[in-house]
Amino acid sequence: MLKHSITIFLRSIKRDRSTFFINIVGLSTGLACVILIAIWVRDELAVDKFHENDKELYQVWNRFGEAGNIKLVDWTPDMLAETMADKLPEVKYASPFIPSGWLGSVPLTISEETHKAKGVFAGEDYFRMFSFDFLIGDPEKALSEIGSMVISESLARRIFGEPQRAIGKALRWNTLNTSETNTIAGVFKDIPSNSTQQFDFVLPFERFVQLSPNIGRESSWTQNAPITYILLKGGTDVAAFSKKIEGFSKAQNPDVQADLFLKQYSSNYLHGNFENGKVAGGRIDYIYLFSAIALFTLIIACINFMNLTTANATRRLKEIGVKKALGSRRKTLVGQYFGEALLTAIIALLIALVLIQLVLPQFNLITGKELSIPFNVSTIATVLGVTLFAGLLAGSYPALYLARFNPIAVLRGKLKKSLNEVRVRKSLVVFQFSLSIILIVAVLVVYQQVNYIQSRNLGMDKDNVVYFQKEGLLQQNSEAFLTEVREIPGVRNATTAVQSFIGNQLNNTMGVRWPGFEEGNEVDFTDMSSTMGLIETLNLEMKEGRSFSKTYASDSTQAIIFNETAVEAMGLEDAVGKTVQLWGQDRKVIGVVKDFHFQSFKETIKPSFLRLVPDHRTFLFIASIESGREKEVLAQLENAYAKFNPGFTFEYRFLDEDYQVLYESEQRVSVLSGYFAGLAILISCLGLFGLAMFTAERKRKEISIRKVLGQSATQVAVMLSAEFGKLVLLAIVIGLPLAYLLTDDWLKDYAYGISLKWSYFLGAGLLAMFIALLTVGSQALKAAAANPVNALKEE
Repeated sequence: MLKHSITIFLRSIKRDRSTFFINIVGLSTGLACVILIAIWVRDELAVDKFHENDKELYQVWNRFGEAGNIKLVDWTPDMLAETMADKLPEVKYASPFIPSGWLGSVPLTISEETHKAKGVFAGEDYFRMFSFDFLIGDPEKALSEIGSMVISESLARRIFGEPQRAIGKALRWNTLNTSETNTIAGVFKDIPSNSTQQFDFVLPFERFVQLSPNIGRESSWTQNAPITYILLKGGTDVAAFSKKIEGFSKAQNPDVQADLFLKQYSSNYLHGNFENGKVAGGRIDYIYLFSAIALFTLIIACINFMNLTTANATRRLKEIGVKKALGSRRKTLVGQYFGEALLTAIIALLIALVLIQLVLPQFNLITGKELSIPFNVSTIATVLGVTLFAGLLAGSYPALYLARFNPIAVLRGKLKKSLNEVRVRKSLVVFQFSLSIILIVAVLVVYQQVNYIQSRNLGMDKDNVVYFQKEGLLQQNSEAFLTEVREIPGVRNATTAVQSFIGNQLNNTMGVRWPGFEEGNEVDFTDMSSTMGLIETLNLEMKEGRSFSKTYASDSTQAIIFNETAVEAMGLEDAVGKTVQLWGQDRKVIGVVKDFHFQSFKETIKPSFLRLVPDHRTFLFIASIESGREKEVLAQLENAYAKFNPGFTFEYRFLDEDYQVLYESEQRVSVLSGYFAGLAILISCLGLFGLAMFTAERKRKEISIRKVLGQSATQVAVMLSAEFGKLVLLAIVIGLPLAYLLTDDWLKDYAYGISLKWSYFLGAGLLAMFIALLTVGSQALKAAAANPVNALKEE
C-alpha cells in the first residue's frame, strides 16, 4: 500500500510539474524563513540565561520622580551593594559593577609592550554570583585584594602566549586619567557570545573608589556611579523583598531622592524599555514581530498548497472515483493525501536546509550574530515539528476536500463545482494577500522612520567628528597636543571631552534651584559635563547669551548654560544673567543653547545644563574635520598622536558611528522585514500564478468561443484578470486598516517620528495590485493569444 501511494505521488508530480514546483518553492522558502527566525529567536531567548544562579540574580535600579513621571536609572550609590549585603538577610551576595563602556579600550603595558583591552571594575562577590568559569585561580578570592586583577584566556594568550604564564605577572593599566599596576590572580575562560557583559579583564571595585575623587564614603549615597547586582537566597519572596527595599537608600541618607527598583538580571536584554517606571517591552517586541512574520510566511505557502491542490483536483477525479468504487474508505484517502502533503513538506525541508546554508552568512551579517544550525535532539525535533505542522496544515483542506467526492458522480462526469469550494479558495487568496499588504506597509513605514532618523538635524554636528582616548603621556600634555592638532589643515576645532555624548547615559540631578522655585516642583536635569571649546567643536547653536570662554575666569566654577527645554521647564524669562543654585552653590546663567538630540528619538529632549569640569575629569579628545578631507586629516592626527604618545596605538571613532548604534535594531528590522516581505509577496504571487494558469486552462473553450464571436485578446485578458483583481482589491480593503493599526502602534515608541501619510497606504495597495495583475496578466495574455481552433477541436 505504501509503495502504491508513493508511486501515485511520483506520477502526480510528473503529470503536474508546475503545481509541484510552485508548492515546493513556496514551502521550502516558508520553512527556510521559519527555521532562520527560530534559530535567531532561540539565540535571543538564551542571552544571559546561562548563569547557574539566573533565577536569584537581580539588578538594583534607582527610581526617580513622582507618579506619572517616573524614571529608572541603573547607576546606584557605590555603598549600596556592600550595605545591602550587610543589612538585608535575604541578600546572599552583592557586587558593584562599572561596565566597560565607562573605560573604553584600556591600554595594558608589560615590558614596554602595550595591548588594548576592555576592562571593568567589580566587587569581591562578582564571580560568586556570575557563572564565568575560571581556567586558573580561585574565583572566590580573585578580587579580594585591591592590587589583584583577573584576565580572560584570550587576553592571556595574546600577551603571554600561555594562560599559565600570566599568573603573578604585573600589568600596568592606564585609564581614569591615571596609571596603576595590578597583579594577575586568575584567568577566566572567554565569555560566551550570549552574554551582554563582554570584557577582557576585571579590576577590584575598591580601585575605582580609590581613584575617583568625586566618590567619597560620607557623601556617596547622593552620588551614583556603579551598577549594583545582588544574589538573593533561595526561597526569598521577591515581591515582598522589592517592596522592602524601596526606601532603603533614603533610610541610609535622608538626602537621597531615589527609591530602589528590583529587576531580574537576565530579563534586561529582552525587556529593557521602561515607561513611567514600569517595564514596557524592548527587544522582546522584535521577537514577537519576526515570529509573526515567520508564521505568516509559512501560512501563505501552505495556502498556496491548498489552493493549487484543490484547483487541480479535477485531474485526479477518476483516480478518486475508481478507488472509492473498489472499496477505499474515506479515511484511507484522507491518509493518502495527508501523506503526499507530508512528503512534499519533507522534500521542501531538504531544499530549505540547503537555502539556509547559502543565506546564513548574510543573515548573520544583518543580525550581527554568529548563528548556525545546532544539530542536536531539540533542534531536530523542532525542525521536524515545524515541517509536520506545515505538511498537516497544507494538506488538511485538500485531503478532506478530495476524499469527500461522490464516486458515482465522479465516474459519470457529473461532479458539480461546489460554491463553498470556490468561496474557500477565494478567501484563502484574500487572506494571504492581506498579510502581504500588511508587510508591504510595515516595510514602507519602517524605512521612512529610519530615513527620518538618519536625515533629521540633531542640533549638533555628528558627521566628520572624531574622538579618541586621552591616555598615556597625553594625560599630562593635552594642551600642547591640542595646540598642534588645531594647526592641522582641515581641523575645524578640537578639545577634550568627558564622553562622546551620543548614546551615553549621562548623570541626572534634581539639585537645581532657580528664582521662583517652589518645593515639590523639582525638575530632573541632565548634567552634560562640558569642556572649554566643546560647544564650538560640536557646533551647538546658542539661542541666547554666550558660550564658555577663557576670557572669563569665573566660567570654570560659576557659569552654567541651559538648553531651551530646561528654561521652559523652569519657567524662566530672560534667563541669561539670572542666578541659579546647583547643589547649593550659586551659578550664573551665561547662555541658552538650542535643543539638540544626544539620545534615541524614542526619548524626548530632556531639561539639560552644561557646566565646565576640571581637566582631570576628561577622558577623550574630540575634533571636527572638514568634509572631504577626512583621510588626510586622520593621517596627520595619527602622526601627532604618535609624536606626543609613543608606544600607544591611535584608535579613533566617529561620532556618527555612535549615532548609528542607537538604531541598530531599527536598521536590522528595516532590512530583514524588507527581505521577508519580499518573500511573502513572491510566495503569494506564485500561488496566484498557479491559480491563474489553472483558471485559464479550465476556460479554454469559453475563451475560444469568445474569440470566435469577436472578442479581442485584450478583452479576454481583462476578463480573466478581473476575477483576481477583485480578490486583491478586497485584500487591500482588509489589509490596509490592519496595517495602519499595527504601524501606528509601533510609531508610538518614538517621541519623534514620522506621521502616517495616506500615500504609504495607497502606494502599498497599488503595488500589491500591480504585482498581482502582472502575475495574473502574464497567464491571461498567454491564454488569450492561443489559437481558438485547437481548443474547440478537443472533445
